[in-house]
Amino acid sequence: MKKALITGISGQDGSYLSEYLLSLGYEVHGIVRRHSVAENQNHRLDKIGLNERVHTHYGDLLDYPSLVRIASEVKPDEIYNLGAMSHVRISFDMPSFTIQTNALGVLNMLEVYRTMAPGAKFYQASSSEMFGNSVDEDGIQRLSTPMNPVSPYGCAKVMGYNLVRHYRHAYGLHACNGILFNHESPRRGSNFVTNKVIKGAVAIKKGLQDKLELGNMDSYRDWGHSKDYVRAMHMITNHETPEEFIVATGETHSVRDLCRIVFSKLDMNYEDYIVQNPIYMRPEELKYLRGDPSKAQKVLGWKTEYTLETMLDEMICRWEQEL
Repeated sequence: MKKALITGISGQDGSYLSEYLLSLGYEVHGIVRRHSVAENQNHRLDKIGLNERVHTHYGDLLDYPSLVRIASEVKPDEIYNLGAMSHVRISFDMPSFTIQTNALGVLNMLEVYRTMAPGAKFYQASSSEMFGNSVDEDGIQRLSTPMNPVSPYGCAKVMGYNLVRHYRHAYGLHACNGILFNHESPRRGSNFVTNKVIKGAVAIKKGLQDKLELGNMDSYRDWGHSKDYVRAMHMITNHETPEEFIVATGETHSVRDLCRIVFSKLDMNYEDYIVQNPIYMRPEELKYLRGDPSKAQKVLGWKTEYTLETMLDEMICRWEQEL
């Protein structure tokens, strides 16, 4: 039985990855941070009945001794570093914490990996935000596209990405990066734009609110489903050679498109309810993302099971049941 250690196990991706690895027969361990409301620590895991099936350990990416302790106890075969300050807009408000967690936190994990479990395989959750507004002439971002991040989050992710490559080459480690474009699900936090739009639309439909405040309506994103993307994480980690892969749908839609689709599914016109609020605008906007997943498709045999429509239907269903 393989052992997997997941940082960020209580997040959207961590919960789906835990489910997937358990279905493959793994023993799953995860790092959680202490929270003043204990019920919030493992909320996603508890909600889907995983608390009794995964082993959680208190720790933090910035607390090196805790990482050493956990790695020595678990002795993992695979390490998935998903933990991060994950909200790009908020990274502008908390730049120092974001850089520490998303860059120095990766360094801490790599050092623990190198010294405590060098025979394991290491996966780093890299991000499309690393590209910033760089895009090839045909409107696609590839592994060869320059990385010019436009947020503290993106800057920190670039450092983490390069550290993984450095440790792989310097120490002969099986360390790899998955550059994941935006991925959503019913488990996505409701302050991320997809779930914010869907929750708001359902609430408006039910008469629970009148308006929905958003930021930039004309930013374009490549949206996929987290459940599809965690399968890619496992494939990348277990590929015979450690490499970088882009995980994306290859399609892009604007926030305005998203609103139009979601509200029309609920028989409403989004233009009657959306209000733009400057507070949700980024100081420097990332205008456009569209990834090239061809390497992952050809080399790994990865493909998506969800479309944008089926993903949104699943997310709408969640809020129709909960609100």
